[in-house]
Amino acid sequence: MRPEALNPLFAEVTTLEGVGPKLMKPLEKLGLTRVKDVAYHLPERFVSRQAIADLDSGSEGEQVIVALTAIEHRAPRAGSRGPYRVLAQDAVGNVCTLTWFGKAAYSAKKLVPVGEKRWVAGRLDRYGDMLQIVHPDHIEAESAANMGRLSEPVYRLSDGLTQPRIADFVRQSLNRLPALPEWIEPGQLERAGWPAWADALRLGHETTDAKALDRLAYDELLANSLALLLVKAEGRRRKGQALAGDGSLRAKLQLPFALTGAQARSIAEIAGDMAQEAPMLRLLQGDVGAGKTVVALNAMLIAVESGKQAALLAPTEILARQHFETLRKMLGPTGVEIALLTGRAKGRERESILMGLMDGSIQMLVGTHAIFQDTVNYRDLGLVVIDEQHRFGVAQRLALAAKGRRAPHTLAMTATPIPRSLTLAQYGEMDVSRLDELPPGRQAIDTRVVPQERMDEVVAGVERHLASGQQAYWVCPMVREIDGVPDLADIAAAEARYAALKERFGEAVVLVHGQLRPEVKDAAMERFASGQARLLVATTVIEVGVDVPSATLMVIEQAERFGLAQLHQLRGRVGRGAEKSTCLLLRGSALSETGRARLALMRETQDGFRIAEEDLALRGGGELLGTRQSGEAAFRIANLEQMQRLLPIAHGDARLLMDRDGGLTSPRGEAARLLLYLFERDWGVQLLRGG
Repeated sequence: MRPEALNPLFAEVTTLEGVGPKLMKPLEKLGLTRVKDVAYHLPERFVSRQAIADLDSGSEGEQVIVALTAIEHRAPRAGSRGPYRVLAQDAVGNVCTLTWFGKAAYSAKKLVPVGEKRWVAGRLDRYGDMLQIVHPDHIEAESAANMGRLSEPVYRLSDGLTQPRIADFVRQSLNRLPALPEWIEPGQLERAGWPAWADALRLGHETTDAKALDRLAYDELLANSLALLLVKAEGRRRKGQALAGDGSLRAKLQLPFALTGAQARSIAEIAGDMAQEAPMLRLLQGDVGAGKTVVALNAMLIAVESGKQAALLAPTEILARQHFETLRKMLGPTGVEIALLTGRAKGRERESILMGLMDGSIQMLVGTHAIFQDTVNYRDLGLVVIDEQHRFGVAQRLALAAKGRRAPHTLAMTATPIPRSLTLAQYGEMDVSRLDELPPGRQAIDTRVVPQERMDEVVAGVERHLASGQQAYWVCPMVREIDGVPDLADIAAAEARYAALKERFGEAVVLVHGQLRPEVKDAAMERFASGQARLLVATTVIEVGVDVPSATLMVIEQAERFGLAQLHQLRGRVGRGAEKSTCLLLRGSALSETGRARLALMRETQDGFRIAEEDLALRGGGELLGTRQSGEAAFRIANLEQMQRLLPIAHGDARLLMDRDGGLTSPRGEAARLLLYLFERDWGVQLLRGG
């Protein structure tokens, strides 16, 4: 149960004055469902406005306050997604347009009735020959004095919300802040010169005070570190099983290649962990093509040699089937019984698998989230392998771990290299093994950046490539075109590209994206994997788990729209066979300096760990940490610079609290429990309570 001290903060947002049914949806869209969410909804920026006598006194791009009188309302045509415009004039007759898009336009008539003067605050811009203010921040009937402070916070909004409304909700939520005990170690608080929690939160809405913002970011990082350490402590507390194996099955493996030094080292680290009674909790971090599957297979065979079962969890059905086929071939000489379980398994097939797991005749299982459903029971589960760890939540991983008689060992894997500076943030509860070298014989992929204007040449090159008997991928950033949304209208869509390429190449082309029915997607993948289809058009659904050695050409359209990590993963789909492979990065004409630098880096190196570090420097940690495990909150307060600077301190303080200063039962530890709930890491406390 949540501590009573937090009750005011966990009250529903509807308890704030002015929040009715109409505003619930836009607030939910922003993730603001409770009072605490609003209190932590910090401004995106602060603006300073200049009051001007008329439009001639203002400059384009300037934040202004000006008195305007509406002279005409222009609603969009029926059925159109165009903007709602109000023509208004200043004191000397200059005309400008007040513009609203979407649902925000509903309030325009009431805000600026024709013939009445209003003071309008917002950014002065130009559209064609006309000055305009898009989505004015404030409109007041009385005077400019009511526009608020000269420097004012600007909050992220969604349709139906205005800056004054959200500012009022923030004010109400801050008025409800309870008195909470301090969770930061006094020495750290004094050294950093940070304000108290409630003071820091208020300052965060009023100023850009660096110490207040650092304090709030540290709190979030401390909560994350504590939660991860709680998971690790709970895993070690549970009684596990020491698994050594006799090597008999591993000796029968007939691998067509020698292990790399990194693979051998990782296998030894994993074997050492599994030989201990405390359950292993280890992350295997490997670059594209570094050979994680072989390492995982060795761990799974240790479990089977010890008379236990092993399960491998994959995030998608495509990846699960790929793993199943790869492992089945490798296991041929060993006689180990392996099965595949996904949501598509029905009737007798499913019943047979469930019976085999219960009686132990199925020794290895590969599947999607279906493998930890309540109806799936194992005779004796000894090892859980989780691929693409970042796509699963702690709760999902614990649900699978609970399937064993005793706590099974857990090996998590990721093909997305994480910069060392951020590993603590995502995997602070795990020991880490790194595959930082590629198997011998892997050829470098010839990577080229090509302007979109040369599309005809690229298609002709694909035609020659297919005619030579080889296969190719063509990746687009979106599934289908979206009309009426300016930011999305010009993005390349897989369905449109598929239609164009199919017209040229006929049945040699297949399409795969995440919105297709599973059976349609699987059929297309099967045609491509078997060589019946020569060209696969797709979205990033093929980012992981697709292994077709005869595919030696990758075309990525509008490559500047992808993150570096995604580009690296997509490029890794080729270069898997003996033939030389090529990756063409098609770029648009409007390329930013950052975009240019990222594409240049892709051309320069294939080292995923270096790419991850450079990506961090170029675009920040959003792509790497923005999609935290399912069901967990992302970092809302801490930015990249703060993570790099404060995370080691927060993690060290969390360890001291847990190992030396009495843990969560000490007075400061009790305060830290509040922090876990505040930042949605409450599963850490619930875990210790058996929840």
